[in-house]
Amino acid sequence: MTDMKLVKTLFLKAPAEHVWKFLTEADKLALWFHQGRDDLREGGDWIVETNSLGKEGEKLCYGKVLEMNKPHKLVHTFTHQWLKDVETTCTWTLEEVKGGTILTLVHDGWEKVEEDAFGTAASHDTGWDEHFIRLRRVVN
Repeated sequence: MTDMKLVKTLFLKAPAEHVWKFLTEADKLALWFHQGRDDLREGGDWIVETNSLGKEGEKLCYGKVLEMNKPHKLVHTFTHQWLKDVETTCTWTLEEVKGGTILTLVHDGWEKVEEDAFGTAASHDTGWDEHFIRLRRVVN
């Protein structure tokens, strides 16, 4: 199977230091993605929780933080129950430019998904688009 990767680029009207907080701080993740249990730290585990009625606080997405180069690069694994714990990888790069930050996400590792890798990647592609609409609103 061909190595598949999702590549998303956002132009945000905020400095990289500000954008970084929304990728790494639990309370700020909640504003656009899901509530984090703790702030992200290099080498540590990260977990975000669901806010679905009757399931509040349950583990939703999780992984391990592999690299943190504040405020330029964040790399972590990413999985959840529907991925059957198959670990994919998210690499976030922040490039500060005059007027804001170019944020790029590369989400790869889909070839490790045994059943319907393309459909699973496509579903996450749509999901990231929905989350990024909220990220733009809260960061700018």
